[in-house]
Amino acid sequence: MALGATVALLLATACADGDNEPATSPSPTETGSITMEDFAFSPANPEVRPGEKITVANKDSAPHTVTATEGDAFDTGNISGGDSGTFTAPSQAGRYAFVCTLHPNMTGTLVVR
Repeated sequence: MALGATVALLLATACADGDNEPATSPSPTETGSITMEDFAFSPANPEVRPGEKITVANKDSAPHTVTATEGDAFDTGNISGGDSGTFTAPSQAGRYAFVCTLHPNMTGTLVVR
C-alpha cells in the first residue's frame, strides 16, 4: 500500500510542469496616447486595441479635437491648449480616419487591432 502511494506521488510530481507562477492576463484597460503639437498629431497613425483608453495631450496653445471622420466612433470635443482629454477606441477592429474639426489639415488614422 505504501509503495502504491509513493508511485502515485512520484507520477504526479513527474507530470507537473514546474511552473508555480500564477497565470497572468493582460490588464483590461490599456492606455495609448496621442499628442497634438505644432498643429499635427503624433503619432499620426496610432495602433491600439479594441476598447483601449486613449489619452490625448494638446501641447499647442490653440484648442484641438480628435474626431472620427465617419460615424460617431469617437470624438474628444474641444481640448484647450495645454490640456488633455481621453476617448475609448472602437470595439471593432479596423482603420478609423480622424481629424481636428477646428484645423482640418490635422489628420490621422486610428488603427484598431
